[in-house]
Amino acid sequence: MLAAERLCKSYGGRAVVADLSLAVAGGEIVGLLGPNGAGKSTTVAMLCGLIAADSGSVFVGDGADRRQLSVDAHDAKRRIGVVPQELSIYENLGAAANLMLFGALYGLAGALLRERVAAALALVGLADRAADKPQQFSGGMKRRLNIAAALVHDPDILILDEPTVGVDPQSRNAIFDNLESLRDRGKALLYTTHYMEEAERLCDRVVIMDHGQVVVSDTLAGLYRRLPAVETIELEVDGVVDVAALAREPGIERPLQDGSQLRAGVADLGRAAPALLTWLAARGHAVHRISSGRAGLEDVFLSLTGRQLRD
Repeated sequence: MLAAERLCKSYGGRAVVADLSLAVAGGEIVGLLGPNGAGKSTTVAMLCGLIAADSGSVFVGDGADRRQLSVDAHDAKRRIGVVPQELSIYENLGAAANLMLFGALYGLAGALLRERVAAALALVGLADRAADKPQQFSGGMKRRLNIAAALVHDPDILILDEPTVGVDPQSRNAIFDNLESLRDRGKALLYTTHYMEEAERLCDRVVIMDHGQVVVSDTLAGLYRRLPAVETIELEVDGVVDVAALAREPGIERPLQDGSQLRAGVADLGRAAPALLTWLAARGHAVHRISSGRAGLEDVFLSLTGRQLRD
């Protein structure tokens, strides 16, 4: 339903997005992840038609309805709904009045517009606050109204740029329920986030990008299989551990110490844990606590993009 083919964008001679391709099908939520400066915001802006790519194409729709964004911009953009990271609502207009305005911008009017406004408010749980102004709303309610504004024209594609920033757990879960309902109705959703647990809950497929390029695109199960260690072990230890020496031990992957916390990936927990405890004891490191768990999306993300700060 949404496809980018070999998108490139440079600023001042620096490539921000380089030869990037991705696709989102109807009835699918695709997560777009990447460190700060990876090119996510520029990619989203090109997918929405807010900025033009230097080269490459964006296509909206499928089959006979497929349109190229740069050629059929009017028709293509009408099929896209965008939820920006920054709130894009009018605080001094009522919730329903906000949606009436956004719907009118898409050419809706009369009974159809009123029907769409009512449906969007009902979906995000704000039907009983239709007359109230957003300046009276909580942060979570404003976020949900922001989503409703992107839905009022009933788009086939929804692009969401970190839509849960600054909201409480209840509102976050309500937003998740909304998005899963839209997926079940056949919408195509592209979801950017820095919260790995959100991507793990919501996304059918994850695209990780870095330095303007797609590093990997796969299902969660496929991403987990890329890790050499599928389990992790965490210990609270005394002293500074020689992690370089520990990394050379069989069955230990990417050991990392942060203060008293020592963390490593292991291929076989039953074999690695006793061996690791023995190794630490032989070097005078007392162990006060030990826990284990499965590797997650954060482990995949860090293994592909590195641990260095990107601020």
